[in-house]
Amino acid sequence: MASELSSSHASVTGVRVGELIDGRPVGRFHYLLLALAGAVMFLDGFDTQSISFAAPAIAREWGLPVSSLGPIFSAAIVGLMVGYLCLAPLAHRSGQRRAVIVCTAMFGILTLLCAFAESPLQLIALRFLTGAGLGAAIPSLVGIVSEFTPARRRSSFVMFIYCWYALGFVAAGVVSGFVIPLWGWRAMFIVGGTVPLVLLMVLLRYFPESPRYLLLRGAGDRANATLRRLDPALPSNAIVLTDATDNSHPAGEGKASMILDFVRGRWLLNTLLLWLAFGANLAAFYAIQSWLPTIVGSLGESARVVIACTVLTTVGGIAAAMFIGPAMDRTSPFRTLGTVYLVGAGFVALLGWALGGGSTVALLVAAFLTGTCVTGGQMSVIALATVLYPTDMRSTGVGWALGIGRLGGIAAPLIIGAALSAGIAPREVFFAMAIVLVVAGFCVLALERRVQAVRQP
Repeated sequence: MASELSSSHASVTGVRVGELIDGRPVGRFHYLLLALAGAVMFLDGFDTQSISFAAPAIAREWGLPVSSLGPIFSAAIVGLMVGYLCLAPLAHRSGQRRAVIVCTAMFGILTLLCAFAESPLQLIALRFLTGAGLGAAIPSLVGIVSEFTPARRRSSFVMFIYCWYALGFVAAGVVSGFVIPLWGWRAMFIVGGTVPLVLLMVLLRYFPESPRYLLLRGAGDRANATLRRLDPALPSNAIVLTDATDNSHPAGEGKASMILDFVRGRWLLNTLLLWLAFGANLAAFYAIQSWLPTIVGSLGESARVVIACTVLTTVGGIAAAMFIGPAMDRTSPFRTLGTVYLVGAGFVALLGWALGGGSTVALLVAAFLTGTCVTGGQMSVIALATVLYPTDMRSTGVGWALGIGRLGGIAAPLIIGAALSAGIAPREVFFAMAIVLVVAGFCVLALERRVQAVRQP
């Protein structure tokens, strides 16, 4: 891992970043990083899901028909796509730490402003801008966590921080049950905007910068100081070296050239298959998260059942992540995720059956099982992207996969709103969604065959 370089004064150690990180056991630095990244992801999830629980109250206050909620649901998702595609790649120049801090401040302030919206148009515009901030933060969080994680634990760590994103969804449901009846829907956005601004103070003090980014910017001393937080035994005069693959996209290179690498040569089909899997998974994910509360409420179920049903789709994903992440690390990540999607198609169909006349217990069980594969699959496909792409392509690759995949997330709530308005039964809608997950499963399995073919001598 290290080589001794002669010096006229003292022996100086040369250390490769990747070898140092992979050789270190999980310790306090990792736990702090996971806590900070998890906190941002938690608030991101809370903000993203709050609109689903606030929407019925918004519709009542402003006299809106249910079918008009689609644009309000989709505004933040469109913003997320813009953040992923346009803002996230800028972290390659400005640094992932700065991107996380700026975007956390951005979505905190804009969420607060949502509490003062006076019309659907204002709320749609603010949700769009909030989504852009949320979308730009996530790829940098995933990129930094995966960079500091030993390769043998990468899928598990990325899945872990995404569990906090899912827990933010759960918290939105629980908090909305108390806050909205007492203080109204605007209070949800006050809570969702204030907490990120408080967290910002902690991020400024403790959140690390990517050592590879620092080295490519010529800030070797700062990279050394960052790595000594990971390994206190690292000499202060150690020469920290980039990995061989880190120089393919030097700092300052145009992002257009870097992004083209994802859609040419050997990466073209791999990237397209990954994007299709992301889009299919996100279509099912956002369709369920956006419309399930409204659909279940329209069946005459109580507010508690509505919240429980929606929350269980997230709890199921968190429970599944405890098994999916380690399975991806120990066996084939592609085969594991492909199986998750195919099993999930059956669970989504089961949820459609429960919505068509099953008992309340059957509805809750089906919601939980659906979450294990739809929400769990969404966490897993992020981890899959970090395995597929090398370090210098990772945060941009994750951002673009999430951004392109958001096309499915944008379209699905709108299509379901139109289908329900046209009189199509919820059962039929969910049966169609099951087919979408089958497509995602076959894409991931096809990706495995391509990756294996490239690795064979």
